[in-house]
Amino acid sequence: MTILIVLLCILLLILLITWGKCNPFLAFLIISILAAWWLGIPLNKINQSVQKGIGDTLGSLTIIIMLGAMLGKLVVESGAAQKITSVLMRAFGEKYIQWALMITGFVAGIPLFYNVGFVLMVPLIFSVVYQYKLPAVYIGLPMLAALSVTHGFLPPHPSPTALAGQFHANLGLTLLYGLVVAIPAIIVAGPVFASTLKKIPSQPLQTFQPKHIPEHQLPGTFNSFLTSLLPVILLALTTVLPWFINTDEKSSALLAFVGDANIVMLVALIIAVFTLGIAQGKSIKAVMDIFGEAVKEVALIVLIVAGAGILKQVFVDSGVSNEIANLLKGWDIHPLVLGWLIAAIIRVCIGSATVAGLTTAGIIAPVMPLLHVNPNLMVLSIGAGSLMLSHVNDSGFWMYKEYFNLSIRDTIRSWSVMETIVGIMGLIGVLILDLFV
Repeated sequence: MTILIVLLCILLLILLITWGKCNPFLAFLIISILAAWWLGIPLNKINQSVQKGIGDTLGSLTIIIMLGAMLGKLVVESGAAQKITSVLMRAFGEKYIQWALMITGFVAGIPLFYNVGFVLMVPLIFSVVYQYKLPAVYIGLPMLAALSVTHGFLPPHPSPTALAGQFHANLGLTLLYGLVVAIPAIIVAGPVFASTLKKIPSQPLQTFQPKHIPEHQLPGTFNSFLTSLLPVILLALTTVLPWFINTDEKSSALLAFVGDANIVMLVALIIAVFTLGIAQGKSIKAVMDIFGEAVKEVALIVLIVAGAGILKQVFVDSGVSNEIANLLKGWDIHPLVLGWLIAAIIRVCIGSATVAGLTTAGIIAPVMPLLHVNPNLMVLSIGAGSLMLSHVNDSGFWMYKEYFNLSIRDTIRSWSVMETIVGIMGLIGVLILDLFV
């Protein structure tokens, strides 16, 4: 009966978000309270579960999500993203222009949240389309594949960061493993797949032509690349340094403090204020205005993460995790495939990759100790599943369709297939890594 209640709650959550068009945070809150009641949590304890779920989830995430949004916004507004694109264009030339855009999407996608990254980076695609008179889908899909993969696989994005916290994974290792899995997924779903789409007709709307910043006003090449990639560099360094140097107790504590994702993002943002803000002639007030806009853009993401945390806590407090554990014991399926499959099913039903990943975490996290699987790889497996088969219930599907001015058929043929390739390649990469780590 307990399992049936969980399944009914997930079904109601899906219906509220898709059919009822309910705000995901409200849907999570309503269903979580309903689930708590049905699962037998005393009425005077339900509010405690709600508050603990929000507190435990956001306590470790709010800082990194907000700082990541601020950094990403500054990277674009300062012209650093435009500079990265122009440098890569010159390096790769027109023949390999897809690869230039793909790398741009990957570099800029690390600090940018997906919806923000899409809106801010797509104009760069269109500037290339207008300049070189090339097919928009063929040119643009590699960059969008890169944005999608960073969104689903790599910290500091909300879903993989939240999953790492719930599974007690090492954020640095998750990032390193994620990079290994991400690169082949992006190549296959990007330039390789896009080469089959040259004949798709697309006339991008003139409205979305980018605001061009004069070349002399752009930050330098080294500055643009280094500041954009600084969170990755710092996380990677603090993760691998202990493997190469002997550290005593004090230096280990210092390294752990500096390598914490919140500190990494704070250091990267402070440096960016000077390198992409003050050094480019912007006042502190102008930089802070950019940060204010960035916070507004990710506020709903934070609430969705909080809502998913409530549902997870209800499952824990009600004891339903033990029931799920007993059920999973009987499934003759690899735990990493199981996490991927659950995330993929929820993704297809709900549409949101973030909601799919976090909902799956609520189901899997309580029974992780019984699965005997690398938590870093479980983060990536669920992340890959959460990107599967984007279709008409996904906001990204419609953003792509409208920006590129495509038919539904061509949107499915290009966008939906690309996302599916990303999800499948991600799972393959995770299972291969599992053989070695």
